Order: sequence, then structure tokens, then C-alpha cells
Amino acid sequence: MQDASPSPPSPVEAAVRDAFRAALAGFRRDDGPVLVLGHNDADGLSAAAIFVRALRGAGWAAEPRILGRGENPWSAEMRAELASGPRLGGLVVTDLGVRAGAIKPGTPTVVVDHHVPNGTPEGAAVITGHAFDPIPTSSLLAYWCAGAVGDAGPLLWLAALGLIGDMAEKAGFAEMEEARRAYGVTKLRDAVALLNAPRRSASGDAGPALALLLKADGPKGVLSGEHPETAALHAAREEVKAELEAAKRVGPKVRNGVALIRFHSPCQIHPLVAQAWRGRLKDDIVLAANTGYRPGWVHFAARSARGGVDLIRFLAEHAPPGADENYGSGHAQATGGALRPEDWNHFVSGLGFGPDQQVQAG
Repeated sequence: MQDASPSPPSPVEAAVRDAFRAALAGFRRDDGPVLVLGHNDADGLSAAAIFVRALRGAGWAAEPRILGRGENPWSAEMRAELASGPRLGGLVVTDLGVRAGAIKPGTPTVVVDHHVPNGTPEGAAVITGHAFDPIPTSSLLAYWCAGAVGDAGPLLWLAALGLIGDMAEKAGFAEMEEARRAYGVTKLRDAVALLNAPRRSASGDAGPALALLLKADGPKGVLSGEHPETAALHAAREEVKAELEAAKRVGPKVRNGVALIRFHSPCQIHPLVAQAWRGRLKDDIVLAANTGYRPGWVHFAARSARGGVDLIRFLAEHAPPGADENYGSGHAQATGGALRPEDWNHFVSGLGFGPDQQVQAG
């Protein structure tokens, strides 16, 4: 295993580490395991893996729960799941946003995230990187937190995966440079592409990706095939590649500075389609809408290469009446959401699109 020599902690890292140490002091080790809720992309998976591995290494019982298609910690469904589950010694919620409301009342909770906050969660400590410049990814925040409970050095490669996955590779973080020297940037990038494939596939099952991150000792272990989960990731990648190539052939409809690309796929390729068109439609806000990702919903991704555009504000200004926690969170330059058909129709009509871009309910 290749471990990079850690740099002395920056003031920001030290503050994050202290905040996590303080939050962890309120956890109750004898009440049950710590549950780590994480997002299913490379950054969220890496952050969850860092927390689980660091806590287990420090003698805590820790279990992961990756949230998938249509799930979020503040939904009624998740509250019911957590309420009916076992007693917990604590709850770590990472890369899933920051919103108002309690997640599991009565359970010590820390939210670790880097997206634009949409409120303050009730009864939870919040560690957010949103106000920092540059903004650290959730995995990098998790890596800094891990330093509060032990030697985080062996987990550096996981932080690098999240930095690459959330397009912060060139943001200037020293940890990225350390990981580049220790593991090789090509292996890190290839691992990110592979880890992102399962959650984009029709099944949306990121379980194999998480399993790899919990036992591999570096990106080489993810890629080598020594673990059986790698084959599942390759199969998912081929599935997503075929769906993406088909969706890329759909041309955009442009109205009032908004370019809309609508297609139907069971795979989560709308962010990839939006990103691909972003570079070609530099003066437009790009919306890639997928009517096949989840029954009864239209999922869309918003991107823009136009300077000064705040996409979260743009979506807030055009929010339909039924927009909820599934709409308009993320980053100012990379966001999206999910809307029911009637709300989608209201949304695109307000943007100037005609009946041809509306969808039928049911």
C-alpha cells in the first residue's frame, strides 16, 4: 500500500477536524453503531468510505447506507426507515446537502457537506465547506475529519477520488498533489470513471462500488480485478456508455437562452448529457431532461458555461408550485432536480417552450 506523507494541517483543515471531534464527543458509543449516510457518486461514496474506515479503525462500530435514486435524508420515507431501524450511537450524513429539519430526532448527528445550504438541520452539527475558497469536496472534508480519530494518511486516495469526481482536481488542494504523486493521476481518474458507473446504470445499485472502496488499498485495487466487484462496475460502464451515445444524438431546442435536450433512458446520464452540451452551447443554460430515469418523474440536469450565471438562483426563480427537496440543490454551476409531470410542464412552459416539450402524467 502506498501512503503519501501528510502535509501539516491548514487552518481550515484544523477547524474541520476540531468541529468533527466536538461532534463525535456527543455520540453514544454504547447505544449502537454509527450510521453513515452518503451519496452514490464518487465523492459521496469516497466520503462515506472514509468515515466508515476511519471510525472502525478507531474502535467504533460503523455501517454505511448509500442513498440512491430519489432518496434524500429529509424525506418522509427516510425518516420512517430510520425511525423503524435499530438504535444508533450517532449519524453521519455526507454529500447529501444541508437542509432544515431533523433527520433522526434524538440521535446525535453531524452533517458534512459542500453544496449550497438550503437551511439548518434541526439538532445536528454542520460541517460545510461551502464558504471556503476553494470549496473542498465532501470526501476531502471527510478526510480532514478522519484526522480527528486517527491517522488519515492511508485514506488520502479516497479523498482524491472525490476531488476528481466533483471536478476539483485542479482547485489547488495539496492533498490532490500528494495523491497524484503517490498513486498516479491516471489510475485515480480511471477509478473515478469506474466507480461512477453503477449509480448511473439502470439498476442504480452503487453497492459494488462502495464494497470496493471499503476494502481496496488504492486505485490499483479498484481497477485490477482482484476483487469481484470490479467486473460488475465494468458491465455497468458499458451499459451507461451505450445509453449516453444514443442520448447525445438528440438535438437541443433553444428558447430565451435556455437549451433543452429531452430523452428517455433508464440510466442516470442527464448530468453527462448536460455537461457535454455545455461546452458547445456556451451562451445558453443547458437543461438535459430524462423522462425514463424514474417512473412518474422528469429528472433533469442544469449546466452553463456562461459567466456569472447562478443556476440555483435561476431554478429558484422559475420553480413550479410543486417543487420540493428534489429540486434545485447542488452547486451554482452544476445543479438540477426532479419534477412530477404537471410541475415539469409548468416549468418548461414558463421558460418559453411549447407543448412538444411537455410530458403526459402516468
